[in-house]
Amino acid sequence: MDYTQLGRTGLKVSRLCLGTMNFGPETTEEDSFAIMDRAHDLGINFFDTANVYGWKKGEGITENIIGRWFAQGGGRREKTVIATKLYGGMGDWPNEDRLSALNIRRACDASLKRMQTDYIDLYQAHHVDRNTPFEEFWEAMDILKQQGKILYVGSSNFAGWHIAKAQETARRRNSVGLVSEQSHYNLLVRAAELEVIPACEDYGLGLIPWSPLAGGLLGGILRKIDKGRSASETMVKELGKHRDKIERYEAFCDELGEDPANVGLAWLLHQRAVTAPIIGPRTLEQLDGTVKTLEIELDEKALARLDEIFPGFKTAPEEYAW
Repeated sequence: MDYTQLGRTGLKVSRLCLGTMNFGPETTEEDSFAIMDRAHDLGINFFDTANVYGWKKGEGITENIIGRWFAQGGGRREKTVIATKLYGGMGDWPNEDRLSALNIRRACDASLKRMQTDYIDLYQAHHVDRNTPFEEFWEAMDILKQQGKILYVGSSNFAGWHIAKAQETARRRNSVGLVSEQSHYNLLVRAAELEVIPACEDYGLGLIPWSPLAGGLLGGILRKIDKGRSASETMVKELGKHRDKIERYEAFCDELGEDPANVGLAWLLHQRAVTAPIIGPRTLEQLDGTVKTLEIELDEKALARLDEIFPGFKTAPEEYAW
């Protein structure tokens, strides 16, 4: 396994981040335990979750599964850089969602309890809260740091100007500020290249791409369109929008002799500011297959071919100006 620093921090994380969103809804607790154990065997030390995962309001199903896995001991917690997120509703009463100081305090304590740990390595805002000023956000996060409940703060789904505003507010408070941004980024969805990635580079944030395979469209969908989730109405509809590109992509992957899913992940690892794409295996077989990604070297010619199939963006404002 390869490791890198998370943004400008001294924290070392694996180049692949284990996403846990399937734990509970799609993957049984027993299989989830096996996947996390196997991730450690493979050297993956970076796990990502969120308080809302499990998708039953207030239950924190996925965090509870992770907590019971940590509770088995064997160095599981100590070997894991655990990242979780808050913002989504965990109840129907006021102040049980978003980024108010009250919800930040309560949500953090609840996540700590569910995951049976004393601290969270990376605590992330799952979305920007336009109703909460960044001064309030940072005061609450800095208190959590002082209490030893969190170590680093990250964002998710922030625009470039949100990152800038958050960082400048933190700077005025002499706070470290954000160390990472978790964005929707893959070969098909490249809008982050306009302003999010430049902001991450300028402020020293590590980029953690979510949905790195575009929900499965980049995972060899043409080879399994009649199977499982790939045969769903939604996937068939999405494939219809991008079929020409996907056909060219899978043909190019055949030329390389590589699995399309691994090529999609390898492409991300070649992009500026990217720390670790989030992989979301539902089975051990999917996890084992993904690790091959780290062995794929894409030269300039291969990267140019991928850009021809999936055109990206210039850095703003050049994309829409001279």
